[in-house]
Amino acid sequence: MTLPDLNLLVTLDVLLAEGSVARAAERLRLSPSAMSRSLARLREVTGDPLLVRAGRGLVATPRALALREEVSRLVQSAEAVLRPADMLDLEKLERTFTIRASDGFVENFGADLTDRTGREAPGVRLRFVQKPDKESKPLRDGAVDLELGVIGDAAGPELRVQALFRDRFVGVVRAGHPLVGEKVTPAGYAAGRHILVSRRGLEHGPIDAALEPHGLQRQIATTVGTYSAALALARDTDLIAGVPEIYTGKLRAGLDSFPLPVDVTPITISLIWHPRMDADPAHRWLRILVRQICTQRL
Repeated sequence: MTLPDLNLLVTLDVLLAEGSVARAAERLRLSPSAMSRSLARLREVTGDPLLVRAGRGLVATPRALALREEVSRLVQSAEAVLRPADMLDLEKLERTFTIRASDGFVENFGADLTDRTGREAPGVRLRFVQKPDKESKPLRDGAVDLELGVIGDAAGPELRVQALFRDRFVGVVRAGHPLVGEKVTPAGYAAGRHILVSRRGLEHGPIDAALEPHGLQRQIATTVGTYSAALALARDTDLIAGVPEIYTGKLRAGLDSFPLPVDVTPITISLIWHPRMDADPAHRWLRILVRQICTQRL
C-alpha cells in the first residue's frame, strides 16, 4: 500500500487560500516552478484540475471549493499535534491525577496539596491510591501518574526520580511516657517495648541495624504496616514508635518525640514518574506543586 504524500495537504491549503501559484510559492518559500509541479501532482492525485485559469488569475473548481474547509481543518489539526504544548490554563484544566503514596504522605501533606490544587485548578481531582510495594509497573502502565516515597530496588531504570527531602528517624511516645524528660541512652531505649513498622512484615528494620553495633536488640511488641498505625498505637500505650520526622509531622501532634540515641541512616523521600510525562504541562505543574508543598515543612 502506497501512502499519500501528506505534504500535499499543506500545499493545497495554501493554494486554495491564495488562489495564486506565485503567492502560494512565496508563502511556502518555494520557487514558482516547484509550486507548479506540486499543483500538477495534486491534480493527478485528486483527479481534478482544482485551480483553472480565468483571465489573469486562477479560480477554484467545485471540487476544490468542497475540499477547502476540510483541508484547512486537517492542516490546523496536524499543526496542533506537532507544535509545542500551549500555555497551560489551570482554570480550564479538567483532569484526574492518580498518586500512589503511603498513608503517611496523604495524612501529612494531602490536605495542603488538595487545598492548593483546588484553588489553582478547580477542575483537577487527586486520586490517592495505596502503595503496597515499590514496583514501578503502575507507572509504566499509566495506571499511576505520580508516586511518592523511597525509591526501591524494584523501580525501573527508566523512571524519573527527584529527591524531595531527606528525613531522619525519631522516637515517639505518648505524653507522660517514662522516657519523656530523661536523657535517652541506647540501652534505655532498647529496653522499652517497641512498634516495628514494616509493610512486608519483616522482623528487622533500620533502627535494629543501628542498635546492633552496640550489642543491643529491641523488644518488638507488635508489627504494623504504616507509620500512621504505629503512631496510633503509641498514642494509647507505652509502646515506642520509630518514624521519619518530617514525613509524620502532623501525625505526631500531641505526642512526644525525641532524637534516637543511635545513628540511623536517613531516608530520602522522592517524587517518581514515568519519562513519557516529562513534557506534559499539567503533570509538570503537579510535580512543582508537590515539591512546594513538601519544602514548606523543611
